[in-house]
Order: sequence, then C-alpha cells, then structure tokens
Amino acid sequence: MAPPARQFSLLSLLILLAAASSAVGVGEEEFTEELLLRPLPDRKVLAHFHFRSSAPPAAAAGRHHHLFPKAISQLVRNFHISELELSFTQGRWNYDQWGGYDPMSTNSAKPPGVELWAIFDIPFTEINATWKNLTHTLSGLFCASINFLESSTAFSAPRWGFKLNPGNLRYGALPREAVCTENLTPWLKLLPCRDKAGIASLLYRPSIYKGYYHSQKLKLTSSRSGGIILDQTLTVVLQPESFSGKQLHSTDGQLHPSWSMEHLFNKRLSGKCLVSKSSRIFVEIEKGIVDKSGSEILWDNEVFVLSTTPDRVLKEIDHMEVQSSSLYEYDVSNYNDEKPLDVGITWKRPRIWSCTPPPYHASRFLMGGGNERGSIALSFLSTNLQKHLFSGSNDCLRKAVVFQVVPWYVKVYYHSLEIFIDGSRKDISEVLDKIHVTPSEDKLSPGTLEMLLRFPCSMQSATLTLDFDKGFLHIDEYPPDANQGFDIPSALISFPEFNSSRTYPGTDPFFVSPLLEDFKEDGVVKSYTEVLLVPLTTPDFSMPYNVITFTCTVLALYFGSLLNALRRRIGEEESELKKTAAKRGLIPLLLAKLRGKKIDKSNSGSSPASPSGSKLLLKVVFVAIVAVVFHYLSNS
Repeated sequence: MAPPARQFSLLSLLILLAAASSAVGVGEEEFTEELLLRPLPDRKVLAHFHFRSSAPPAAAAGRHHHLFPKAISQLVRNFHISELELSFTQGRWNYDQWGGYDPMSTNSAKPPGVELWAIFDIPFTEINATWKNLTHTLSGLFCASINFLESSTAFSAPRWGFKLNPGNLRYGALPREAVCTENLTPWLKLLPCRDKAGIASLLYRPSIYKGYYHSQKLKLTSSRSGGIILDQTLTVVLQPESFSGKQLHSTDGQLHPSWSMEHLFNKRLSGKCLVSKSSRIFVEIEKGIVDKSGSEILWDNEVFVLSTTPDRVLKEIDHMEVQSSSLYEYDVSNYNDEKPLDVGITWKRPRIWSCTPPPYHASRFLMGGGNERGSIALSFLSTNLQKHLFSGSNDCLRKAVVFQVVPWYVKVYYHSLEIFIDGSRKDISEVLDKIHVTPSEDKLSPGTLEMLLRFPCSMQSATLTLDFDKGFLHIDEYPPDANQGFDIPSALISFPEFNSSRTYPGTDPFFVSPLLEDFKEDGVVKSYTEVLLVPLTTPDFSMPYNVITFTCTVLALYFGSLLNALRRRIGEEESELKKTAAKRGLIPLLLAKLRGKKIDKSNSGSSPASPSGSKLLLKVVFVAIVAVVFHYLSNS
C-alpha cells in the first residue's frame, strides 16, 4: 500500500490533468481590436473602429469571465437573446460621397438617433414582455432613453421587410435621441482595456464629436454551440485640415489635405491592448485614386505616400471579381512607447475619384399643407449602376424592398398607394410584387409597411405616394418641444439582387481578422432615408397657465381682503388710521367714520349713524371679482 503522502501527490496530479484536459476542450475567451482608415472623395477621412469579444458556451465555461463583459452575458442569459443590435448615430451617411455599394455603408450606415432590434429565443407570448424589460436594462446600461421603446406604440414586429424571421423579432427607433459622451463611456467600459490602452486610446472626445458623422454600434449573436460574439464598432467621418495650408488646383482636381492619426485623434498609438489576440490598423485606398499611375500595391507613388511602411498589402476583390481597393496593414504589436505608430498619408498630386453609389438613390419627403392631411412620397433615382455591373436587356427587372414604420397619430391610407415611373402612372400590380401591412391602432401600436417592388432596369426615376390624416393627441401626450413637430423614423430600402461582399484571395490561411470577416459575409445593399418631421395640431399650452394665474391672483386678493376685514380689531384699525392720517390732519374725520357718525366741515352737531362704508366697498369688490372670475373661466 502506498504511503499517504504519495497518494495525495497522485490525487493532485490527476486533478491537474483533468483540469488541463477540460481547459483544452473548452474554448477560451478572445478579444481583437482593429481600425480602418479611408480617405473620402470630399476631402474627409473615415475612421472605423472594430472590437470583437467572444465567449465560449456558458455550459462549458460557467458564468465567470476574464475578458468578456459580464453585463452582456447576463443580458443574453436573462432575456434569451439570439441576436441584438443597438446603434447611436448622430448625422446622416452620405451615400453619394462616402459610398453606398460596399460593406462599410451596408453594415455601418445607420439612421439618426437610436435604432434597436432583437431576436428572442422564447415563446411568442413572452416576447413583448421580454422586450420591455430589455429596453429598461439597456437604458440603464448606456445612459439613454431607450426605455421609451417599451410602449407598444414605439416598437413593431416586421416579418420580412427588415430581416427574415419567424415572428420573434422586435424593432424600435428613436429618431430624436441625442448622442453624447454619456453613451460612449458605458460603451467603452465593455472593452477589457477600456480607452486606457490599445486602439481605443485614440478615441479623443473632442475629435470624435466634432465630425460630420458619428455612429457607435453594439451587435451580439448567441448560440448554444458557438457561445456569444460581441462586436463593438464606432464609425466617424472627420474633416482634417491641411498641414501646410496651401491649396493646389489643376485639371485633376484639388489637393486633398494630408493627415495622420496624431492629427486626427490628437494622439499616437503606443501599443496594443495587452489582452488582445490581435491588433491591426488598415489604410484603405480606393482603386480610383491610383488607377492611372498603375502602382496599386506601392505605398509610395506619384499620387500619395504613407508615413509608415506597411507590414502587408492586401488586394480587395468584390463579388464581381473586380479589384476595388487596396489595404495596407499595420501590426500594432510591433510598436511601443519608444516607437509609437502614427500612420498618415501625404498627397503629392491633386486627385478626383468617386465611391460606388447604391443602385438607386432613395429619398423621402412630405407633400401637402395644413394640419389636417398630407402625403408621404418615396423617390427612387437610378444611378445607372446596373449598366456598369451587369450586361443584358433593358427588359429585366430589379427588386427593391421597402420597410417603413409610421406612428399611430399619422393615419396612413394604404389603399391610396400610387406609383409613378419616369413620370407616368403605373398600375400597382405591374410594380408591386408583395406587400405586408400592419395597420396602426390608436394609442396602441404603430403601422408597419413592407413592400417588394420590381423596377424595370431601364427606369430612371420612380415615386411612391401614400395619403395620411393627422391625428389628435391628448394634452399629456405632447412632448416638451411639441411645436418642433413629430419625427417619423427612417425607412429602410434594401436591394436583394446586389451584394456588397469583399474577398481577399491573397491572405494567409492563418490570418484572422474579424473586420475583414464581416466584409466577406454576404451583405445585401441597403440604405436609410431621411427622418420626416411632421407638424401636428398643437394646443396653446400658455392659455391654461394664464387662466390659472389670473384666477389664483383674483381669488387671493379677494380672500385676503375679506379675511383682513373680518379679523382686524377696531382698536388696531383706529391706530393704523391715526398713523396714516396724522400727516394730513384727517384724524377727526376718520374717527367719525369709524364710529358711524357724520361730521360736517364746521365740526358742529351730529347726525345719526349711517351704514358702514367699508362693508359697502367690500360688497362692490366681491361682485367685481366674481364677474372677472366668471369671464376668464368662460373664455378658457
């Protein structure tokens, strides 16, 4: 029999081996950070921050986390979330100048304000109650007014217009929600290193919030086999100023301002987050910038020069097997405090190029006047993109999916739908292939419109119109700034036949980049329209205030005078009148009035007592006050 000490050592060894084997079988938590920089044709710069945190399945790893944020894991576990996306956006994406046919515009372009959608893995009868609890939790987590989406009048249940689902999806939007640092700080707290180290340290607040476009997004996916994947992205469009200040003009255009990371974010990058698995920076150069020089893969050519030599150059190929851009990669782990990274670009020659626009430029506006009725118009203008990407007959058809949520106080008549193509009115059956309408209910639920349209390839313009009536709200339902108007959330336009995916055939098989993986996914080209501002009939909120003020003032004067006359003693009244009339020599006259006597100017004789003059005066004042009160009450 082995001694006790040897048995204890063998038992400890077995426990360690079991723990090691279980650790090998269970996936580990991972965190990656990446940044994409891209010069834009309108002299601006796009900066796209991408952070990914992943956690293994809870059954294998338990409820303890080292890198993954605990608040997100609790959110998924308590509300049984399969997918969720929350975005805070300030400004509107310019699809003409910044691109509308690439993964960046498809995944990162969001409508102004707050947009939230979630897919739940629970019975259908419990979804609405779970959605309400989720909005309150997110509101407290991100210091925002997301709890306003708890009301049934603020969220909808789209079927296929927004995202194909079996009915367990809920969607809500707050177009007027402001975005500030109070929303960014909780978002950064979900990162392992926050903004103290790594790429997130470049998020200098004054630089971020002075841009033309700012959108922070949180997207998570959960499954029993794959665990939880959390993607945090921040997309900003900044306007750099030229280093030298000189502007060159030529037939090739205007010289773009040179910039660097220190110039954009007021800081250099001293290294990566220590717990990150990978940390990279990409500089994307569109093919239209260097297509004439024939030096796509060179970082120093006759058009521009990069301030730092890249570690790798990747060629981006779109789904049409056409090179669209080049990516210059920088590994942040190669830099430290002694050797900081400051990627920048200096332009040598003026250059004009353009980003690929969406197939149709979609816009939305209001028609009509007055506070009773109006019309919503949705316009499509062809960008002739299919002529460049596809070759075929003009008799073909192109699909477009429209998803729109309308508040209940905008009563839309869906039977009034009219479609005009190239200025001529068309039969609805010729264009409308599929439609799903959820009518609104007063003070209960909004209206939802989902349409599948088929446009001829030769079409240049199309317009859809819908008539509506403006409803009346209770005085308690108006917001504090009701005279500004009421917002209708942006409509989503999708083009199922156009794919914005990108591939990188020259990459290493062991090269893992979550940012580029998102670009490889099949993404349907889509765009958001403008937010509509609808003026409704607004009551005069100052009139109740005026009536209450005047009424309370008159009643206070009346009851104050009445109580003063009833409770005041004769002796006190005589003393006060004596003090008041002493200067004027009217003491005898006042004393006589108080005693009910009548004294003539000669002070001789006396007369019988007369009714009190003060009581008569009070009666007259009372009648006048009652008349004024009834006058204001009748007018109100």
